[in-house]
Amino acid sequence: MKKDAFNKRSFENKRNEEIGWELRPGGMLVQKRIDGVGASGPIIKIKVSHGSYQHEINVPAQSTFGDLKKLLVSETGLEPKEQRLLFRGKEKEDEDCLHMVGVMDMSKVVLLEDPASRERKLRERKMDNGISKACEAISKVRAEVDKLTKMVSALESTIYNGTKVADKELITLTELFMIQLLKLDSIMAEGEAKAQRRIEVST
Repeated sequence: MKKDAFNKRSFENKRNEEIGWELRPGGMLVQKRIDGVGASGPIIKIKVSHGSYQHEINVPAQSTFGDLKKLLVSETGLEPKEQRLLFRGKEKEDEDCLHMVGVMDMSKVVLLEDPASRERKLRERKMDNGISKACEAISKVRAEVDKLTKMVSALESTIYNGTKVADKELITLTELFMIQLLKLDSIMAEGEAKAQRRIEVST
């Protein structure tokens, strides 16, 4: 009898060691999560509101808000550091556990994009628009220069054939080239557009 009780206690101790436990905020002892596997506990469905979009996310009940953010990446396109999660009107930290703050099955969580992230994306969008406009302006200059180049080639052929060309025509072409060069120089360019402008100036 004593041997059976001893074996039972040994089995339970071994099982507890294999499972692993950890003390969560508030003094609750829960099964330790394994990296790469996720949290333990029953699966609950959380309704996440993101602007006009609604997402339903299935997640283990003992997950953290940081875990929830990772699952929301594929749904929203926002990286965890770009997300702010609010529950019952209060923003939650990544290490806050869902079940510890009262999140249950079908609970509602609000997702906001971090203001700093939104500002950065806005700046990047403006920069992309600026680059696009600069490239378009450079292309127009390139087209005008190509036309002038053809005119120069025609004059060279005329001179080569022995026909005299008026100085006025040469001066006019030179002035037209200078106008295009000034246009090119006035284009505010960054990134790819800046490289394209440099090529046009050198040619």
